[in-house]
Amino acid sequence: MDQILLFGDSLTQQSSSQETGFAFHPALQDTYIRRLDVVNRGFSGYNTAQALKVLPHIIAAPTTTPTGGRIRLVTIFFGANDARLPNTPGPSQFVPLEAYRANLRTIATYAPLRAHQPRIVLITPPPIDERLCEITDAAKGIHVTRRTAANTAAYAQAVRDLGRELGVPVLDLWTAFMREAGWDGSFDGPLVGAKEVPQSEVLVGLLHDGLHFTPAGYRIMYREFMAMVQREVPDLVPDRLPFVLPTWDDVRAWEQWQD
Repeated sequence: MDQILLFGDSLTQQSSSQETGFAFHPALQDTYIRRLDVVNRGFSGYNTAQALKVLPHIIAAPTTTPTGGRIRLVTIFFGANDARLPNTPGPSQFVPLEAYRANLRTIATYAPLRAHQPRIVLITPPPIDERLCEITDAAKGIHVTRRTAANTAAYAQAVRDLGRELGVPVLDLWTAFMREAGWDGSFDGPLVGAKEVPQSEVLVGLLHDGLHFTPAGYRIMYREFMAMVQREVPDLVPDRLPFVLPTWDDVRAWEQWQD
């Protein structure tokens, strides 16, 4: 079967987990059942530099894909780790903003991927909650600020800019989460999620540790993804795709079936 490929970091990897409830990947699998396979290739902790190194192991040219399936749509969802501040405790994940943008461009234009002629969707990193991030880090013995709301916002903007440059859809989760949390669209002053403003209970409800999604966060991701498909890639709206094999009661199809 042809595929939707989800390529990203822990926010993609964890989108398969149903331990706490709703999850994006299983919801998408159900939506596209018998039409397209939805494949999760999320790698916890990865930044775009690491993604580039493993890309040849993730994307095969169409003629060598084990199942023979073509990638019809790919999501590229990195940045939460690239945006971690430099020179902070733990193995470095930081990728400078311009290098981040260049890495995303290389992934999106990778020749074996392009050979599938997929629809490419870039996803912005989501906002963060600085207080929750620091609590999570403190539990690991780290007492230095490693992420800021403003820095993550800059990486989200880089994704929007690259989407316009390449002419590909952008799933803007940063803006979707911020609006859900009551953001008025202004960049004057500290952003929702920063320690300088009152903590948003709504944003806390979307990010269980200040970075990773709760089921409510994945519901927003699913909602925004399906709206983006309807708007940007209507040929991949599920109801417009045929079942790969006949339904059990398609008499004519079974009469013409050849083993």
